[in-house]
Amino acid sequence: QELSRILNANQIVVEHRFFAESTPDTLDWQYLNIWQAAADHHRIVSIFKDFYTGKWINTGISKGGQTTMYHTRFYPGDVDASVPYVAPLNFALEDKRVYDFLDNVSTQACRSKVFNFQKLVLQKRNELLPLFISSAEESSAAFPMGYDKAYEYVVLEYSFAYWQWSDGDCAKIPDSNSTNEEIFNHLKIFSPFSYFTEQGIKAYEPFFYQAFTELGYYGYETDKFGDLIKFVDGSNSVFAPEGVQTEFNPEVMQDINNWIQNEGNNFIFIYGGNDPWSSTSVNLTGNTNSIKMVLPGGSHRTRIRNFPDADKEKIYSKLEEWLDIKIKRD
Repeated sequence: QELSRILNANQIVVEHRFFAESTPDTLDWQYLNIWQAAADHHRIVSIFKDFYTGKWINTGISKGGQTTMYHTRFYPGDVDASVPYVAPLNFALEDKRVYDFLDNVSTQACRSKVFNFQKLVLQKRNELLPLFISSAEESSAAFPMGYDKAYEYVVLEYSFAYWQWSDGDCAKIPDSNSTNEEIFNHLKIFSPFSYFTEQGIKAYEPFFYQAFTELGYYGYETDKFGDLIKFVDGSNSVFAPEGVQTEFNPEVMQDINNWIQNEGNNFIFIYGGNDPWSSTSVNLTGNTNSIKMVLPGGSHRTRIRNFPDADKEKIYSKLEEWLDIKIKRD
């Protein structure tokens, strides 16, 4: 809702196709692709333009930001400006740019704290796994891959999740001097177990279907943990929708990328510098008037309000130019 407040504008919120209450009675997956989702938004805009006759802007966060890009790519005449927040543009089912990012984000000291924490949790498997199982039983959580494998996935996910959501204060990360409870609770907060449960995977099934066919995703590096990893091969196949045939088509995102770089005008791309999704962010070539704003140290929670005044002014000026309005400054 940030932009509607900045612009003092009306806002239409649209649920993703195949998500929550927008799920059809029969899941015919052939009808879940980015072009069809863009067509949904085009139809909505076409209907409401009879009532809202001013300038139009589309925006979204994370997957919503991706959807913003796709809508504008297929129906560039629908809106006057687009603001995707923290939206990745992945080029592979397991995009390895994420690994390079995690190897270079923040400082060496912080990265070491994150890595050492992961190693510590793996080394304390015999002490912490019972807590993991007990926590799952208390919440009636089921892990389709089994407790041992789920435990390792949670540990491997930690580095991505930590940088995605944390404030970057690595001093708060437990170490070998911490109690088992402190270590376990920190892991549970920053790498939520629910992501790998049967219930969690089912809730995100439409997203994972799209990731395995068009959107792409990331995997996990296991080699650096040596024999501490016993069950996981690093693949993200654990998220693949059960019983559904998927085939990743890399040409879809390459098309989006080529269009954005050469024809995608009036975009403001917002990213957090410490957010792993910025590793697969849009890269502009200067062929359009679009801008990319990266907040140093910012997480997946990065918003326009988090930027310094000079950067906010740059964003406001672009919006004023493209929307032919005057934005009231704070």
